[in-house]
Amino acid sequence: MSTAAATTPAPTPLRVKGCCNPVSAPLPEVLADELAATYKALGDPTRIQILHILATATEPVCVCDFTAAFDLGQPTVSHHLATLREAGIVTSFKRGIWAFYRLNPAMSSAAGAAVAQIG
Repeated sequence: MSTAAATTPAPTPLRVKGCCNPVSAPLPEVLADELAATYKALGDPTRIQILHILATATEPVCVCDFTAAFDLGQPTVSHHLATLREAGIVTSFKRGIWAFYRLNPAMSSAAGAAVAQIG
């Protein structure tokens, strides 16, 4: 019996913490926070519908048009638009008493990819 083969252990793979399989390192915290905020903002069917309208619009859309498009009150529509604005997905401007919305050309790449699927 050869003792050389019995005494040479097989190399063990390097692992990132864990016991069964190697796993990748976590995402940078800033990226994880950005993605979570984007997905949270997209996590409502009405907001998805709003983004569809904006993605297919040729001009900025008045808040009054969103109120007419959905069976929701103006405060609820404004809440949805504020959530999208805070996530950096849409921008707004005032024209007289009305607020107009459009997609933010500077939105994150993750938000842009999601909006591309919606529009």
